[in-house]
Amino acid sequence: MIARLTGILAEAAGDHAVIDVHGVGYLVQLSGKTLAALGGVGAEVKILTDMQVREDAITLFGFGSVAERDWFRLLTQVQGVGGRVALAILTVLAPDELSRAVASGDKAMVARANGVGPKLALRIVTELKDKAGPALGPAAGGAAAPKGSVEGDALSALANLGFRPAEASAAVGAAAEELGDAATLDTLVRLALRKASKA
Repeated sequence: MIARLTGILAEAAGDHAVIDVHGVGYLVQLSGKTLAALGGVGAEVKILTDMQVREDAITLFGFGSVAERDWFRLLTQVQGVGGRVALAILTVLAPDELSRAVASGDKAMVARANGVGPKLALRIVTELKDKAGPALGPAAGGAAAPKGSVEGDALSALANLGFRPAEASAAVGAAAEELGDAATLDTLVRLALRKASKA
């Protein structure tokens, strides 16, 4: 599985970009917010990714933050929400706005996205209300993990080891709280793994 890409932005369009990594161009579907933050063609970019494999296609989705990727994974667990619909939601709502909308049951906010009708918006806020709070840890309160932060890298490490976003966020959050400012990536990942295995 491809977990992240670092390369040169070769092309950018309305809903996707092509990232050149050592001569190989990866077509990546992106939310409007992430696409706008990439910069111009020729810029060096670093994005987190999620790869979906289906019978007729392999699609790579890209994200500018751990919180955005975690929300994408949560959204696509809801029946009727595919990758493109999830990106449409993340185009109109940043992760912190989506957290607030789900927590307050504000289906009208979610329905602002293209392809999301009132029934689907209601299903999203209903199904994710219990998952969103504990699942996204600090991100549910607003701030996404900064790119390159120790906590963000630890979340990525646990996700790459197969932990669900909810498990990874809860374990990393608890480990970071226990270790405080002295946390290094190594100590944070080790403690988070111990906490996740006990959960």
